[in-house]
Amino acid sequence: MEQLRQVMRQMINVSDEELDNFLKSAATKTYKRQETLSKPEHIPNEIFFINKGLIRVLITDNEGVEHSIHFSLENQFIADYSNFIQKKPSIYSLQAVEETEVVAIPRAAIDWGYQHLKEGQKMGRLIAEFYFIYQDDRIKNMYARTPKQRYDSITDVFPNIHNRVPQHMIASYLGITAVHLSRLKKSDI
Repeated sequence: MEQLRQVMRQMINVSDEELDNFLKSAATKTYKRQETLSKPEHIPNEIFFINKGLIRVLITDNEGVEHSIHFSLENQFIADYSNFIQKKPSIYSLQAVEETEVVAIPRAAIDWGYQHLKEGQKMGRLIAEFYFIYQDDRIKNMYARTPKQRYDSITDVFPNIHNRVPQHMIASYLGITAVHLSRLKKSDI
């Protein structure tokens, strides 16, 4: 949990005692490749901090087709935040793309942090701002940029993604077919 402690110290002023109390109910968990951390139709009750590995957020449409919505890498928090906050069943799945070690932070710890960490509200705001900006940029990119521009800039958002994620997941994230992605890659050569 030392990685999480370091990230929290970078975000807010927090004492060792505060960190100990905040993390006492958190648990380190390891998920195998393609294992699901969070499923649709369940109320998300944990926020995950990634120590090592990569998580894909996906949604399955009415025809059973999976769509990659987001990837989350080391030293990032991930959850179905909207449904976590609203205590509603999720429509997203969180899946380990590779063997992934996380710190699972239960709802009770998050609630405790908002009430008792001196800068708990600030930390929550910083995480919310990060994801708001990410989602806003994602929407703008989908509508204002070409598939080639989206492909060329994906490593700005997800460094080394091409070596860690299967191409069909990248194509799905970009909103194109795997065949179209193959053509884009060939045009770079």
